[in-house]
Amino acid sequence: MKKRIVVLISGSGSNFQAILDHCQQGSIDGQIVAVISNRDDAFGLKRAEMAGIPGHFIDHKSFKGREDFDQALIQQIDVYQPDLVVLAGFMRILSADFVRHYTGKLFNIHPSLLPRYKGLNTHQRVLEAGDSEHGCTVHFVTEELDGGPLAIQAKITVLTSDTIDSLQTKVHALEHQIYPLAVSWFCAGRLEQCEEGVLLDGSLLPASGFQLEN
Repeated sequence: MKKRIVVLISGSGSNFQAILDHCQQGSIDGQIVAVISNRDDAFGLKRAEMAGIPGHFIDHKSFKGREDFDQALIQQIDVYQPDLVVLAGFMRILSADFVRHYTGKLFNIHPSLLPRYKGLNTHQRVLEAGDSEHGCTVHFVTEELDGGPLAIQAKITVLTSDTIDSLQTKVHALEHQIYPLAVSWFCAGRLEQCEEGVLLDGSLLPASGFQLEN
């Protein structure tokens, strides 16, 4: 039985596309059953339409506050009875109630080597700090912003010639590797959140998660 996946987006949906490609190729034993965006101009909704996947737009600006929007989001997601909810460039801070509702089955990807550089403008901050390495992280979502237990990371070397744009391009390429991989592990029953952190094949991962070697 394929795992049911709902993807939340706000933009182009490139990570959604990467996961979809792996589902279609059979390397993920899962099926994306819906895509939901808080922006009606998100290109990811076009991607969903082209793939024949139901797409939904829920305008966060039409609700009184975060909690009301998140409740509407929960209602729409739960129509599809997902095994996994994937945040793929979903530019909203989620309420505690939302996160608790999907504990253990809510993924996010962040463009930094967490716990470094939570929040926005990660590429700029890496350059300003003069860091020698950068990368991205897939993690389970908790109530702490970008603070849930880490599942997998991938790294790049920061070159003296790198710019914000070049780092973004390189990190995106890594994201398209590690997000489908984490989803495939989850759908195969190999990856799970536990009280101590994250288990892969029954063994507790280090706090930094699985390190993908390039």
